[in-house]
Amino acid sequence: MQIEIPSFITVRDLAGLMDASPINVIKELMSNGIMANINQEIDFDTAAIVAEEMGFEAVSSEVAAEEAAESAIEQLAWRKILAGEKESDLVPRSPVITMLGHVDHGKTSLLDVIRHTSVQSGEAGGITQHIGAYQIEHEGKTITFLDTPGHEAFTAMRARGAQATDIAILVVAADDGVMPQTREAIDHAKAARVPIIVAMNKIDLESSNPAKLKQQLSEVGLVPDEWDGDTMVIPVSAKEQLGIEDLLEAILLVAEDIDPRANPTASPTGTVLEARIERGRGIMTTVLVQNGTLETGDTLMVGEYYGRIKAMFDFRGKKIKKAGPSTPAFVAGLNGIPRAGDQFQTAESEKAARKIIAEDQETLRLAPKEGRAPVTLDDFFARLLEGESKALNLVIKADVQGSLEPIVSSLEKLGDEEVSVEILHVSTGNISESDVMLASASDAIILGFNVTADAIAKAAASSEQVEINTYSIIYKMIEDVEKALKGLLDPVYEEVVIGRAEVRQVFRIRGVGNIAGSYMRTGEGRRNSKARLIRDGRLLHSDTISSLKHLQENAREVKAGFEFGVNINGWSDYKPGDIIEFFVSQRVDR
Repeated sequence: MQIEIPSFITVRDLAGLMDASPINVIKELMSNGIMANINQEIDFDTAAIVAEEMGFEAVSSEVAAEEAAESAIEQLAWRKILAGEKESDLVPRSPVITMLGHVDHGKTSLLDVIRHTSVQSGEAGGITQHIGAYQIEHEGKTITFLDTPGHEAFTAMRARGAQATDIAILVVAADDGVMPQTREAIDHAKAARVPIIVAMNKIDLESSNPAKLKQQLSEVGLVPDEWDGDTMVIPVSAKEQLGIEDLLEAILLVAEDIDPRANPTASPTGTVLEARIERGRGIMTTVLVQNGTLETGDTLMVGEYYGRIKAMFDFRGKKIKKAGPSTPAFVAGLNGIPRAGDQFQTAESEKAARKIIAEDQETLRLAPKEGRAPVTLDDFFARLLEGESKALNLVIKADVQGSLEPIVSSLEKLGDEEVSVEILHVSTGNISESDVMLASASDAIILGFNVTADAIAKAAASSEQVEINTYSIIYKMIEDVEKALKGLLDPVYEEVVIGRAEVRQVFRIRGVGNIAGSYMRTGEGRRNSKARLIRDGRLLHSDTISSLKHLQENAREVKAGFEFGVNINGWSDYKPGDIIEFFVSQRVDR
């Protein structure tokens, strides 16, 4: 018979799970060299041994919950792009390009020149306000461009499962050089494992310094090809329209190397780039078709929304009937506004879509955990043994640059041929939402030294299930990572107060000793919890509970507002006015 056991369980509760006598459980523990009383907690491994010897198969309740969640997600696996496609069905498709870079280094201006239209003038304050998608023809080949507000949007889409980009164009101003946002964009593009082409913009300015910029790029791992590196650095000027042909040539060269493919005859799937309500048109959704061919009349499903495509337009606003792989399209007909990065697919009819979405929602609702299981330092080694992980991905934040150098150099030495330590992003300053989204998209853990996470970052970490660990001692950070790689990391517990009581009277019971007659002020007291005695604000004693009674009867717990008697192991000197705090130890994220 199979039983589910948590990471830690009391002897009493384990006996209850097996419907056995606690005495028999204690005997089994003693036969294995473990002395434990009925209220003592034992770990899962110990409990599993006892259960097996008593004829039960032990399963970790945490693992069971994760497997149930994974099973729920696997039921939606048909949504994955190119899943199960035959190599013979795949044909070349247009490369999809994303522009990344510092906020004012000319991403949109450069794209504006490339596609020969005027988007920049229509943007408030000259800053891109939404995700756009455009296509151009060059030497008889089509190139698709995504114009994103920045690397945050690029990574947020990845965090939602959308790997929509084939090549990243890093736009860097030749006069400004590599800025902090440039470094972030580089790290986000590297984490996405997409080729990077550098567009060295504003070379027409007298203040431009190409040699200095190339040196800076080399320092961040983008060595120019003319310096025997593998990064193409193309001098351009959006203002003077210089170097545009060279940049497009570079894109086609890289595209030829990566050879992006898709199956145009497959069921259409892809990514939502943006969605909004337009007067007279209703909900308009910008999608990027990644596989298959989308047609007017198809029934779309995006998350919890669906609808039949009433009309479809290309990036120029021209009405179209079909959109193949790598093609952006504006569609009307969804019954709600999906999020950017959500994946779309099609159904046979609106009725079928309703049924599929209802089943999906129910599957996810019943899953013990929503979404993927988070990566933590605690469970990394287990994942490594199961073949799920070969690299520990890290995002490092520190208070000053001087702290980063020893941290990075020490962490990089920890990897070996079995597992590597991949540092995706390193910078100074507090942990931000952008850091969290990068970690979420890359299954990474955030390590902070002498920094904190702001409120928005904490909320995002909770939502995206990203672990944030902060330290004030460098060697402790390094030690934790080293232990995680070796599976030696000790779990961390914190004491959580569950109830506070006041001692009203002291009773003497023959053969037992002094009992504290108390009144539960707040919360509750539990027989299997621990307690500490506080007098005049000073902690005098802390131990397990040996006796808990209500109206002369043994009690498992006592709620607020009730009187009861309690005895704490190792203490007998109770006085009226003493405060007894009941507390439990809970495992917490590092």
